[in-house]
Amino acid sequence: MELGIELVPKERKQIISRLMQFYLYDFSRYLDLHVDQDGAYPAYPGLEAYWCSGINKCPYVFRVEGEIAGFALVDRLLRNPEGQYYMTEFFVLQKYRRSGIGTWAAHKLFDMYPGDWKVSQIRANTPARNFWHRVIEDYTGGTFEERFNPKLGNPSQYFSTLSINKVK
Repeated sequence: MELGIELVPKERKQIISRLMQFYLYDFSRYLDLHVDQDGAYPAYPGLEAYWCSGINKCPYVFRVEGEIAGFALVDRLLRNPEGQYYMTEFFVLQKYRRSGIGTWAAHKLFDMYPGDWKVSQIRANTPARNFWHRVIEDYTGGTFEERFNPKLGNPSQYFSTLSINKVK
C-alpha cells in the first residue's frame, strides 16, 4: 500500500477547508455544533493562519494510493513550557479508520518534527483518547505523561521524540 503525506500549499487550502466539514461533523457528537442554513458547519477558527504564519503552522494531508485519507494541523509552539509541537487537529476519513493509516501518519509527523510534543483530546471523545494512547504508546514505548486541563478536564499526552527508543 502506497502511503504519503504532504504539506498543503496556500493554493490548495480548500482541501483542508472541505475536509474540516467532515471533521466538524464527527465533533458534533461531542460539542454543540450546528450547520447553518446552507447545511455547512461554521468555518474552523484560525484555519487561514496555517497559510499566513510562516513555519509555525503546518497543514498536511495524508494519502493512500494517491487518494486523500485525512489531514493534520501541526503547530510549532514558541517558548511554550508544554512543548515544541502541538497536534492541533488530526482527522482520518471513515473509510480509512482502523487500517493503520492514522498511526502511520501520526508517527510520520512525529519523525518529521523531533522534539517535545503535546497531543490533546476532548474529554468525552473516548475513541480519540484510546487512539492517541495506542499511537503514542507504540511510538514511545510507553514513555509519555498524561495531564488533564484543570478547567475542562480534557486530557493531553506529553512526550519527546528525542529521548526515546522507538518501538517500530
